[in-house]
Amino acid sequence: MLAETDWAVSDFQIERPKNNYGDYAVNGAFAAAIKTSRPAEEIAAEVANKLDAKRGKEFEKIESKGGYVNFFLSPVYLQNTFGQIVSDQDFGLNRTWGDKLVMVEYTDPNPFKLFHIGHLMSNAIGETIARLFEASGAKVIKANYQGDVGLHVAMAIWAILEDKNKVPESSESLVKKMNFLGEAYATGAKSYHEDQSGEIKRKIESMNNSIYSKEDEEINQLYQQGRQWSLDYFEEIYKRLGTKFDHYFFESEASNEGKRLVAENMRVFEENEGAIIFRGEKYGLHTRVFVNSQGLPTYEAKELGLNKKKFELYPLDLSVIVTGNEITEYFRVLTKVMSLIVPDAGAKTRHLPHGMLRLASGKMSSRLGEVISADSLIEKVKSGLKEKGKRIDKESLAEDTSEAVAIGAIKYSILKQSPGRDIVFDFAKSLSLEGDSGPYLQYTLARLNSILSKKPDKTAVQKFENLVEPLELSTIKHLLEFPDTVATACQRMAPNHLALYLFQLANLANSYYEKTRILGDHNENRLVARLALVESIARVLKRGLEIMGIKTPTKI
Repeated sequence: MLAETDWAVSDFQIERPKNNYGDYAVNGAFAAAIKTSRPAEEIAAEVANKLDAKRGKEFEKIESKGGYVNFFLSPVYLQNTFGQIVSDQDFGLNRTWGDKLVMVEYTDPNPFKLFHIGHLMSNAIGETIARLFEASGAKVIKANYQGDVGLHVAMAIWAILEDKNKVPESSESLVKKMNFLGEAYATGAKSYHEDQSGEIKRKIESMNNSIYSKEDEEINQLYQQGRQWSLDYFEEIYKRLGTKFDHYFFESEASNEGKRLVAENMRVFEENEGAIIFRGEKYGLHTRVFVNSQGLPTYEAKELGLNKKKFELYPLDLSVIVTGNEITEYFRVLTKVMSLIVPDAGAKTRHLPHGMLRLASGKMSSRLGEVISADSLIEKVKSGLKEKGKRIDKESLAEDTSEAVAIGAIKYSILKQSPGRDIVFDFAKSLSLEGDSGPYLQYTLARLNSILSKKPDKTAVQKFENLVEPLELSTIKHLLEFPDTVATACQRMAPNHLALYLFQLANLANSYYEKTRILGDHNENRLVARLALVESIARVLKRGLEIMGIKTPTKI
């Protein structure tokens, strides 16, 4: 419509006002800054008057206020557009990343360590990022990189060898086996870091060399056993969380490749006291060791080998790596090294750091044995769910429903925050059926499905001009924003945009449920239109929750 004036669309910034000043707005100050010295209010008034005189059925009115041109969508436009939403079964999906190949690497637990709540955070964010890219048309490879070699493994095996009698039998549960490995790692790490004589350190470092060389049969057997226990246990967790990975990478596979890359690119590295380092100060970064004085590749070298391998295996357009933000500076160094050695991979790799997930008791430390495992948190949330008040139908809380609601509560608590922020998990808020929580969204969807399960068999033609109530029109407006929200959340790799959208949609849905006669409406044409609105809300809410990796029980 701006073509009707002396201004072009590019002369303005288009916004969605958060107040009642229209459904869309353009800022006259932007045009004033680039074209003229006239006041923004004068430009906005001129544009609004010209456009309002020629507006079509799309807009109810166009007016200026405070230097903005404000556009108000008309009921007729909303009713007609709602018909398109009803008929579009792929509503909300887009082709922004169509024909692109994207790898998202996330979760990344280490064998011989417990799967803790930090891994839950990485999994929730990474899974949603992957699904957002899928919803935007990309072909996605879900990847998992696991540290199956390194000093942490040697620490655990050293502790096991110190007390062989505690090794679980093969018939015992995976949870018991993982608790055993986690305790062994904590014992070994504590002994290593508190060793005053240096004897324990030397033994563990020697054992680390043996793990790489595979020269000791007893160590090899314990290593293979513990590694397999860990991987089997992780698969059980992935299944509970609704994640299925397409490719597993392991540090043991990336080690030699990383060490080779370092040796072949000594123009980038330098020797220092028997080690090989990257002198980061030259680039405004910090120095990192890539091969230690014992000739073993460090995490940095392994990551280098890993990321080269990703692009050799797949013609990736983008590689996203989701990790905790405590290694952000490390990734800045790694990205710089990649740009110097494997520039194509470096240019197409993005690091997405997230904050820490904590309970009110504070930060955890796997090295000190203060780990909160994923299992224990899920079970604690399930227990809290079963103890809640009368609004939860306890008879409907079968084990699978209880699990879905508990995991949904945890995931949503993570995803509603900006990925870079730390989160203190609040049990009461996470399980609320009346607030900004996963169970609230699941409960709202179950409520809508309950209405739809009782809808009468009506043959009236859907005529959406019957949707005239302000709440109905506001809900249609919000539904129209779903595709843009999915695209924005994907582009910014920020699931919190989608979480906020769904929370607002659930609020509208519950208000509509409580204030509007739906099933009891005696006007058959209006009843059919209102049921179509309920069905569209339910479809968008379900699709949004599925993108967030949150299951949708039929009854709560």
